Amino acid sequence: MRRRIAVVGGGWAGIATAVHGTARGNDVTLFEMAPHLGGRARSVDHDEHLALDNGQHILIGAYVETLALMRRIGANPEALLRRQPLSLLGPDGSGLRLPPGSPSLAFCRATMGRRGWSLRERFSLLAAALRWRLSDFEVPEDITVEVLTKRLSERVRTTLIDPLCVAALNTPASHASARVFLRVLRDALFSGPGSADLLLPRVPLSALLPEPAAGWLALAGARVRCGVRVTSLTRDGVAWAIDGQGFDAVVLACTAHEAGRLTRPIAPAWADQAARLNYEPIVTVYLRNPGIRLAQPMTTLAADASAPAQFVFDLGAIDGGGPRGGLLAFVASGARAWVDRGLEATAAATLAQARVAFPSAAWHDGLLLRTLAERRATFVCAPGLERPAARIATNLFAAGDYVAGPYPATLEGAVRSGAAAAELARTDALGA
Repeated sequence: MRRRIAVVGGGWAGIATAVHGTARGNDVTLFEMAPHLGGRARSVDHDEHLALDNGQHILIGAYVETLALMRRIGANPEALLRRQPLSLLGPDGSGLRLPPGSPSLAFCRATMGRRGWSLRERFSLLAAALRWRLSDFEVPEDITVEVLTKRLSERVRTTLIDPLCVAALNTPASHASARVFLRVLRDALFSGPGSADLLLPRVPLSALLPEPAAGWLALAGARVRCGVRVTSLTRDGVAWAIDGQGFDAVVLACTAHEAGRLTRPIAPAWADQAARLNYEPIVTVYLRNPGIRLAQPMTTLAADASAPAQFVFDLGAIDGGGPRGGLLAFVASGARAWVDRGLEATAAATLAQARVAFPSAAWHDGLLLRTLAERRATFVCAPGLERPAARIATNLFAAGDYVAGPYPATLEGAVRSGAAAAELARTDALGA
């Protein structure tokens, strides 16, 4: 049955919904209030020669739905993503580097070969990982990552657990859900060869998925209406109207705030739950230092009250030079305190951090290119968090990385949510 489906929101969840819905033969209209698709994982123009991402998003090999979506729309992951084994190495080269092969065996080998940790620290981490594996990565809903890992040494927690947690959940270990954290580890370390690999975008984020998706949707007959903010959602029997235009089903793939605004007259309890979500920002500071080349394309940094960034990406090393040669992206996740201090202070602290981390390079204020803050980058992934359901009402659904599910706010979580929403729209049509 061909259905008229409206998708409100053109981020990665909305793109996934629209592509899956169109591929099933439905008549899809995608509404996006911004001029371009991409949502919180998009590029912004810095000048006519350079596009900067609003945040440095990475993928891992376990992101099977995202990679499948890219292939469906003709965006070749092998060409657009740099694949490498997981490595969490600092500026001096110390840290954890997984060799190729089975992720679980690679993790054991990397742990035992990790310089700077005592033998006792290495065995304690492997023992903890074994306990998690034997429990099928299930833990009580109400504990934090900090509690989960309290038996590990402070050095293991600060050099491995904390950066892993904030990278995966954008939530500090002291406030992050241990259950969701272990789900991420399970999928990365126990999903087969390549699942833990880092997939670093060689191109700006908009060229990775949003732009190819826009072209695919247009060729497939879907309507993509950018620059349009939906103002009203009304019920018409079992169908719905978007600003007076009728549809058989609607998927709200916009932010939780926008979805709550549209659903409050219809489903106030759902809207209240969406409004209760708290958020953590991410700040990206771009520095351009011509001629610089870091030892690793992604390097871990020691973050504290005076140093904002947990990671720095050498974009020129990732894509082989070109207009991004010498461009470094310093990423501060869980950056609420830094946003409160102000972006100018954050940029200055990041430049000071760069001087300490890479003392052999020349650093001066003129190297600061731009500072971008995504103030509602992700929801705070706290223990016991009740997230809004995907089904709001008959033929009305939500999609997004905040919707109830096992994953934190990641690109894979958004894409899976969009695919699930497209399937819900189909099963409602069948009366399932």
